[in-house]
Amino acid sequence: MNNLLRLLGRRLIALPFMAFGVTLLVYFLMSFSQYDPAVAALGENATPQALAAYRHEMGFDRPWWEQFFSYLGGLLRGDLGVYGVNKDPVSGRIATAFPITLQLTFIGLLIAIVFAVIFGVLAALYRDTWVDQAIRVVSIIAIATPSFWLGVLLIYVLQIKMAWLPGAGELPAFTQDPAGYLARMAMPSFALGLPVAGSLTRIIRTSMVEELDKDYVRTAIGAGVPKRVVVARNVFRNALITPVTMLGMKIGYLMGGAIVIEVIFALPGMGTAMFDGINNNQPTLVQGVALVVALAFMVVNVIVDLLYVLINPRIRTV
Repeated sequence: MNNLLRLLGRRLIALPFMAFGVTLLVYFLMSFSQYDPAVAALGENATPQALAAYRHEMGFDRPWWEQFFSYLGGLLRGDLGVYGVNKDPVSGRIATAFPITLQLTFIGLLIAIVFAVIFGVLAALYRDTWVDQAIRVVSIIAIATPSFWLGVLLIYVLQIKMAWLPGAGELPAFTQDPAGYLARMAMPSFALGLPVAGSLTRIIRTSMVEELDKDYVRTAIGAGVPKRVVVARNVFRNALITPVTMLGMKIGYLMGGAIVIEVIFALPGMGTAMFDGINNNQPTLVQGVALVVALAFMVVNVIVDLLYVLINPRIRTV
């Protein structure tokens, strides 16, 4: 419990500093844009008076440090700002986009875990055989395959050539059309999860091999305990320590990759929102999306670390 509280305290103390750093970095990078956000919002045919009024209303005519601290003040009040000519709230766009990114990340993670557990365990149980060698080759290929390239390939094969799955179009709600929802999310989730599946397969295989070589496994099997029982009850559970510690970074990778995958498959998630913000020179939208994604990544890492601390004391051998 003391370890748990110390870890939680350190993470909570570091969280606002990391959020401030992310906000400052994104704000600084967006300041290099040479395109006037007033022109992006009102159009190139807008009058100079209208452009000046828009800049003054949005605060773009003030020094960047005043804009930054004004933006920070809004964040402390829960205000992410507005964007566009209609001054749409950034929080409203994020509220509709963020759940889609979370769904894509979760499904991609689920695919990665299922594939990694199955093939990682098989590779460890049949190590140095053709099964292990085949899984090793496939996992290396999966790790080396970029998600965006795989996404384009899936669209070409499964949508254009075979017309099996949709690669674009509206995303139906799961409660209203489960089959349509799963069909729409199948390709982006697989493209997102496959590289992570290859990496986790290697980690699980290595952890399982290390556990299988320990003395308690040979002692239990020599005492008459069936090998499948030892593997299921002890070896597999003990071997999960390392994969769990790596899970936080993998989730962060999935969330980052989801932003690119959403643009390729035209999913209205955080990636599409950020892409629109960059293309239309809407700094408040880009800053809000980047900040929420970064905070989500930090929170996920805290949860994974806490899970590791809770699991670790329960690891037992036969």
